[in-house]
Amino acid sequence: MSSNINIRPTRLEYIRTKRRILIAKKGLKLLKLKRQALILEFFNISKTASALRGSLQSDLLKGYESIRMAEMLAGSMRLENEAMKIPLMKNLQVMSKSIMGVHIPRIMGGQSEVVEEHLLELPTSITEAIKTFQKIHKIVLDVAEKETALRKLLYEIEKTKRKSNAIENVFIPKLMAAVKFITFRLDEIERDTFMMLKTVKRKMGEREQQEIILKESELKIHV
Repeated sequence: MSSNINIRPTRLEYIRTKRRILIAKKGLKLLKLKRQALILEFFNISKTASALRGSLQSDLLKGYESIRMAEMLAGSMRLENEAMKIPLMKNLQVMSKSIMGVHIPRIMGGQSEVVEEHLLELPTSITEAIKTFQKIHKIVLDVAEKETALRKLLYEIEKTKRKSNAIENVFIPKLMAAVKFITFRLDEIERDTFMMLKTVKRKMGEREQQEIILKESELKIHV
């Protein structure tokens, strides 16, 4: 009861506390629904990321094989010279979309643009190596996007779990204890009031009885 010392045991406080319990339970339900939605999204993105990582691994093997073939057929000097001509990433944009209030990144652009006419002038082996690594570069960006999304979602899932646990295991029990305390004190006050009224009624009855006896005594004297 020591934690309820500052609680006013009034009907109004009782109604307010009951209302806060209802609001807290609704908030708890929404938090649990949000956490379920976030977990579902987490697993969906996790599956996509896993597939991308598998694709990245196989494409890297193809990429290294294409470079080896290009070196054998066109020579390492020619390969290095053509690699230097490939432009750097351009128009890389990081957008975002909101999932249950969590801002998930979306990477747009960032692909190195190689002119098609230039590719036609190159040996087939170098062209295949360039196209393979363009695909790998796109997968790397997609994996980075998904991995960042997974970290953000995991953080929000843990944050939502902590909030829901605090409401369910601390806040609501504290309010329930307050309601119990107020009810107990109101019952005490009601009992005390009842006993006081009963005592007052008894005393009034005794006083009326004494007055009746006194009046009867006065009448006997006069007679």
